[in-house]
This record gives sequence, structure tokens and C-alpha cells, in this order.
Amino acid sequence: MVRAAVLPAVGSALEITGIELPEPGPGRVRVRLAAAGVCHSDLSLSNGTMQVPVPAVLGHEGAGTVVSVGEGVSHVAPGDAVVLNWAPSCGSCHHCSIGEVWLCAGALKGAGAVHAVAEDGTELHPGLNVAAFAEETVVAAGCVLPLPDGVPLTDAALLGCAVLTGYGAIHHSARVREGESVVVLGVGGVGLATIQAARIAGASKIVAVDVSPAKEELALAAGATDFVVASEGTAREVRGLTGGQGADVAVECVGRAVTIRTAWDSTRRGGRTTVVGIGGKDQQVTFHALELFHWGRTLSGCVYGNSDPARDIPVLAEHIRAGRLDLSTLITERIGLDGIPAAFDNMLAGKGGRALVVFP
Repeated sequence: MVRAAVLPAVGSALEITGIELPEPGPGRVRVRLAAAGVCHSDLSLSNGTMQVPVPAVLGHEGAGTVVSVGEGVSHVAPGDAVVLNWAPSCGSCHHCSIGEVWLCAGALKGAGAVHAVAEDGTELHPGLNVAAFAEETVVAAGCVLPLPDGVPLTDAALLGCAVLTGYGAIHHSARVREGESVVVLGVGGVGLATIQAARIAGASKIVAVDVSPAKEELALAAGATDFVVASEGTAREVRGLTGGQGADVAVECVGRAVTIRTAWDSTRRGGRTTVVGIGGKDQQVTFHALELFHWGRTLSGCVYGNSDPARDIPVLAEHIRAGRLDLSTLITERIGLDGIPAAFDNMLAGKGGRALVVFP
């Protein structure tokens, strides 16, 4: 029996309770969690913005140590440090065959399966495949990736979502080139990772935008050159900071219609806007036909940073070892399982960066 944060129903409060995990069968791995990041996607699952079978154990950004493996698992062994990968690729669908593993049709196939059993006998599902809000979890072999040497195990949890997403938004989706200007809207965990990635890419100017003035210090520490408090005049301020033209690239990390539109308006003619934030169906963004022609801008979605975790995590590890990427600066709070509801409240209030659940 291990402790976990369980979502009984959409819109309900999380319950910290004991769960019983099965032993890993063929192609499965049992992992003892060292840490799990509290991501906005977990909040979206809890409030119904994203759908998940319930009751469920949430948490999809984590790292830990392999406890045991089932038959046929050879890429990790008991005692290995691993990063959880919530979107494993099947390797055989159309998207996988053309190298778009982040769009794999079978990535979330296991999200509806029974994952564990609660103390009262209730069957539980994994929120996004890996159920990281628990002291231990049992996952498919494709959901674990070896952690490269030189990366702190606890902080490595952030590699499983926030850092891959932010890094990929800059390097794979927007494809920021050295000397370009970047504006990042939303300075949470993903936004801070995006700022660091823009700095690593050699951006000449990095403008961070957030509704909270308290985020300025975090943004500048991550590598932003300028900070703007979000308002109706944000796009105008960004243009003023970028020679009157607008930024070459905008990355939206909020998932709201108003910030997506602001990101678009903040880019120069011919600029590129990448939307990372996950919004609800009610968030409708409109453009008129003439502006699409006149501005010549590009608007693109971005799933999991358009990343291949098996390829990109070793690259990120090298940046960490070289001192270019600092995971600890993304973390503004270290909590236990019982601190997750407060972390959700902080996200709703726009406070802090990444909250990290650290297990004993």
C-alpha cells in the first residue's frame, strides 16, 4: 500500500489515500517516485477542461527509481534512475512513421486502463498514463526513460513535461534562431523553461509577460531581458521593446483566447506564434481574412514541445551539465502530496513557478 493523490470525480477535491498497486506484468515497470511536478494540465484534468476517466491518480511529470520490472523490459533495471514519459509513442501509427512521435495516436491509450485499487476497493485510472502523484507507480515500459548522469533526481521530474515543452516550443516548433527576439506570455513553470530555452538558443531579446508583477524576478533570473505586466497595451509595449516591429517569435503559455491574440499581435510582420497553453473549447480566437494576408504571420499549436523525449532528454541533460539549463530556478515551492490543492490554487491565482511534490 502506498499513498497517492486521487481525484474522485471531475470538480472534486483531491483525496490523499492509500492505494494498492499490482506487480509489474510483461512490459511494465514499477517506479518509486522521488518527485513530481504540479502542472497546469493536472489542474485542467481535475476541473474538466481536459477529460480523463475517474476516479484517477493524477500527476504526469515525475522522476524516480525503478523498483522492479516485468518480463520483456530490458532498457531499465531495478535501481535505475528514470524520468516518466506521459506520452509514450507506439512506433507504428502514421504520426510515428513520419517522425511526429508527439502526435502519436496511441500515446494515451493506457490512460483509461485500471491502474490501482483504493483502500475501499475502488478501481483507479492513471490521469495521464503515469499517475505520478503517488509514492510509487506501475507504468508501461515506454513511460520510463533512463535519466542521464549528472542530473539531480528530484529536479529531473521537470524534464518530463515543463522543460521538454518549453525547450521544444523554442527549438522544434518556433525554431528560434540566434539573434531573434522572443516574447513569452505566462511565466509559470513552462514559461520559465521557455525563457531559459530562448536564452540557450541565443535570442537577442527575451520579453516575459505575466499578469503578476511578482513574476519579474523569476523571469529575469531565467534569462528574460525585459518584463511586461500584462494589460490591454501589452502588444504595443512589446513592439516598443523590439524596435517598433514586434518580436520575431511569440510563445503563449496560458491557453486563453486573449493571450493567444496578444501573442499574435506582439509579433512582427512575418513573425511566428506558438501556442503551448491548453485552453477550453470556450476560448475562441478570431482573425479577419485581410490581416492574415497582410501580416503574413504563422500561428501553430505545440504538443509536448513537439519533442521526442528519448532524443531530447539527453540533449537537455548536456545543457544541465554544462550549466546552461538550471532546473532549480523553475521550482518555487517544494511540497508533499497534501500540498497539491494549494498548488492548484496558486496556479489559478497566477502565483509562483513550478511546485514540486518531493517524496520522503
